[in-house]
Amino acid sequence: MAVIAVFNQKGGVGKTTTCLNLAAALAKERRRPIALDMDPQAHLSLACKIRDSALGTGMAAFFKNRTPLSRLLRDTPSGWKIVPSSLELSKVDALYGSDAKAATLLRQGLSADLTQSGDPILIDCCPMLGVLTLNALLASDRVLIPVSADYLSLEGVHRLEGALNVLEKKLGRVYRRRIVVTRFDPRRKLSYDIYQKLKERYGARVCDTRICENVALAASPMHGQDVFSYASQSGGAADYNALTQELLKGGFFEPMRQ
Repeated sequence: MAVIAVFNQKGGVGKTTTCLNLAAALAKERRRPIALDMDPQAHLSLACKIRDSALGTGMAAFFKNRTPLSRLLRDTPSGWKIVPSSLELSKVDALYGSDAKAATLLRQGLSADLTQSGDPILIDCCPMLGVLTLNALLASDRVLIPVSADYLSLEGVHRLEGALNVLEKKLGRVYRRRIVVTRFDPRRKLSYDIYQKLKERYGARVCDTRICENVALAASPMHGQDVFSYASQSGGAADYNALTQELLKGGFFEPMRQ
């Protein structure tokens, strides 16, 4: 299985929007993606009409009670599954912050419970490098980095790349990484400048597809829908469909060879 951490330490870059709509687009391609909401803010869960997930039914139950992930899966209207989050998940850092082994809990849980799935697992990470995010990164073999088209996000991705490089050296492994530019405004020269600077520095790691500013992308979660269900003919739907096709063609969602 391909396990993909959707991560950026900067908030507001479209991390959850990307996770939501990639999962929906993969389901349209007859894949059976699974999303893990690892952010205590639970925005991905809210976008799927799952509100205030009880302690025994979400990611908090996995960490606190070791409930198998397969028992925590919930169906979404678009045909993919999610393990939802809740504010209860915010206690994980306090509970396990001093336990070095705690960072491997998710990897062990996936290996024990979901290895039979050949379909991709998307992890919506919280924007802080704590126990939850370390669990997501140690369980993943790929990282998708959404970067909004602004200067501060550009600087943030440089720091994130540095952190991943350090993690790779410590773990003795290499993460396959892709960077996707979000909130791209074709009317602004700055958007093109940011995209070009990313291309110059990271080359083929940067996706050709850019996610443009779009009202449907902002409005769809309010209705508990992905952009394809909410506005299938919108520019946002077209962009995320194009991104999915680009990543599929590049083998980004395919299981790792053993």
